[in-house]
Amino acid sequence: MALKVGDQAPNFKLFNTDKAEINLADYRGKNVVVLFFPLAFTGVCTAELCQMRDDIATYSGLNAEILGISVDSIFTLGKFKAEQSLPFNLLSDFNKETAQAYGAYYDTFVFGMQGVAKRSAFVVDAAGIIKYAEVLESAGDLPNFDAVKATLESL
Repeated sequence: MALKVGDQAPNFKLFNTDKAEINLADYRGKNVVVLFFPLAFTGVCTAELCQMRDDIATYSGLNAEILGISVDSIFTLGKFKAEQSLPFNLLSDFNKETAQAYGAYYDTFVFGMQGVAKRSAFVVDAAGIIKYAEVLESAGDLPNFDAVKATLESL
């Protein structure tokens, strides 16, 4: 079931690249941009996350934290984060439960891969309510970052 604006964001507990458990509920009081991306080290995913890196000051100024989530292992994500100098948490949804809870899940992806996160962007406000939701069917498309920023500006 797809999540929509006004829904309570499903809580999750996932491990980051430092092997620390990150709980969405711990971000109450801050706005959070939750980005699901299919696979580390791929062209569009790298471009997407580097765009967020390059615009980190804007998101910080909007009282927003960024959480990137994929089904990659924490070890793969750790190498990806280091190589791209990403200043935000990358979280492993290796068991695919969070992507499914957010409706951001491909049953079947390219090359016969099963269970990959769909490229998606969610803005979760300080109270844990979804204020923006975009789940893309094409992994080659990028989220509408102008809409994400406009949503944050309105909070």
